[in-house]
This record gives sequence, C-alpha cells and structure tokens, in this order.
Amino acid sequence: MHTARAAIADGKGDFSIEEIQVSDPIGDEVLVEIKASGICHTDHDSMKWGGPLIMGHEGAGIVKAIGDDVTGVKIGDKVVLSWAIPCKKCYQCLLGNESICEVNSPVTGKNPMHGHARVESSLYKGEPAPRSFNLGTMASLAMVREDAVVKLADGIPFSSACILGCGVMTGVGSVTNAAKLTPGSSAVVLGTGGVGLNVIQGARISGAKKIIAIDISEDRLETAKKFGATHTILASTEDKGLALAAEKVRELTEGRGADYAFECTAVAQLGAAPLAMIRNAGTAIQVSGIEQPITFNMELFEWDKIYMNPLYGKCKPSEDFPKLFKHYQSGDLLLDQLVTKTYALDDLATAFDDLLAGRNAKGVILF
Repeated sequence: MHTARAAIADGKGDFSIEEIQVSDPIGDEVLVEIKASGICHTDHDSMKWGGPLIMGHEGAGIVKAIGDDVTGVKIGDKVVLSWAIPCKKCYQCLLGNESICEVNSPVTGKNPMHGHARVESSLYKGEPAPRSFNLGTMASLAMVREDAVVKLADGIPFSSACILGCGVMTGVGSVTNAAKLTPGSSAVVLGTGGVGLNVIQGARISGAKKIIAIDISEDRLETAKKFGATHTILASTEDKGLALAAEKVRELTEGRGADYAFECTAVAQLGAAPLAMIRNAGTAIQVSGIEQPITFNMELFEWDKIYMNPLYGKCKPSEDFPKLFKHYQSGDLLLDQLVTKTYALDDLATAFDDLLAGRNAKGVILF
C-alpha cells in the first residue's frame, strides 16, 4: 500500500484534505504520481455527488507502477489523463465515437463504474473510495486504467498538460471534430471563459477568417483577442437571448450570420442563442453542456441549420491528444497562457473561490 493525500468530497457540498491508501496496480491498471491537476466547475459540482469521492478529473503526472497487462506505458513515463476511457469494442466505439462509449464512460456508460480501476484499490478510512470521472486527480496518487493515460510529449509542463484532459479538449475538439470548421469561415463564440478561449483557439488553428467573441466582460474579451478573436461584442445581461448581439453578428457577416456558432456559457437561457447567430445551413454547437429543459423558438432552426451537442469534443484520446501536443510544440496552441494561477492542494478552497469569481482563465493544483 502507498499513502497519498487527496481532496475528498463529502457529498454534501464540502470537501477536506485527507490521507488515503492506494494499492499496487494489477492487470491493466496504472498508478500515476500526479504532478498537476486542473480545477473546473465540474470539480466544484462533484462535492454534491454523494461522497466520499476522490475529486479531480484533469491530471498529468509520472507513471509510478503498472499492472502485468500494461504494454503502452512504462514506469517513469510522463502521461496526461483522460476521462474518456473507451472500451473500443462497443457499438459506439466501433463507430469511432469513443467519447460516448456505451460501457466505460462515466457519463454515457451503462455502468459508470465499469471503466474504473478497482474501486477498492484506493481506501479512505479503510473503505473503498470512488474517483471522480474514474480518475480522481486531486490526489498525489491516482489509480487508473491504461486506456485513461496518454504518453506526454517532450517540453510540455505538467501544469499545462493537465488542462488538456477536459477544457482544452472540449473546446478545440468541438471545433475540429464536431463542427469540422473549414478554413476561411466565420465563427461566433458565446462566452470566453476557459472553454470558450479554447474554442477560439480551435477556430484559429482550423483557419477561421473571422472569429467573433461575445461576452459581458470587457476584460475577458481583451483576453479573447490574445487567443485569436478577430472581433468582439460586449453583450448586456439585459439582452434577452442575445438578440441584439445577434444583430451585430449579422452586421459583421454580410447580413446573413456566421458559418458556425459555439455556446460556451452554460447559461440555460442562452441555449438557443447560437442558432440566432448562424446563417441558413450554418452549424451551431452547444459546447457547455446545458442539462435542463429549455424552450426553443423553432423558427431559429430555419433553414437547414444544424445544432449539435457533442460530448468532450468527440475526443479520441489516443489520436487527439498527440495532435494537441503538436499544436503546443508549434506554438499554435496556447496552454501556458491559460494557466493564470497555481495552488497547493491545501489551498483548494481559495482556488474554488477564484474559480467561482471568474478570476482565472484556468487554475491548477501543483503537487
């Protein structure tokens, strides 16, 4: 058994930093010494998922030990973790839809624990402790399945690598994999927080000619320009459904609307807004994951418009992560600049306060 420190959610909206025991890996398990863990709203939400739960789902670190069946990584390898853990055998995986695996995904799988390394391999107060999204990266040690790790390319700091595992992949993948944005096109991005900035980066990398960022914060819009926005629109909270912002988008796109629009606010009232931003036969992508009933004006779907709600940027970890590594190495993908503040694990409460106040593009825990 190994001793580790971890953030443990109590299931009632709070957490504490505790000591856990982690066993040696068996089979296809990989024990990762976590060096950095990203912080996002999902982590904050996980405090209410029914505890105890080892928190965290964005991580990077070093392989400390491997099970006998592991062939893809070895002890000492630097890795980044992904919560899309495909079984590669189910109906969706065989179609190429690994992010919505019917077996292993903690979101879409029939048994959310199926893709988990043995839950009993991590003990809190002598009892098995589940891991958030089958990872539990807010811990100095994480036991995961081999398919949850991707070898990290040289020259990428752990603090930058860890955020690839959710927000970066979701944002960039929504552009490249879901929308399949074409060079020379126009794109609108609603909301320029961490995910929105990565949508902007994905559009820039894909060759968009015009990238219009919309937000209610002038500071965030200034940041959006640094990541690739060519135009900005300062929205108002009084602008219902962003109707006035949509008019400005049409003014910037020859009166017809943008080719693509990406909703990154997670505000339910704006669920239909990207449809108002796109031209006929345009594509709207619901990136933020609104999960509640909302009312649509079906006229917004006229004519031939497409509206998609992809999961995790339709990520195929073994293929998409190496692409992101190359974009970083070439200077096209800005990761270091996204990490606006780092924290120790003991400062997680402060990190959550900064997250909820919108002070960071991305916060990261360093071990």
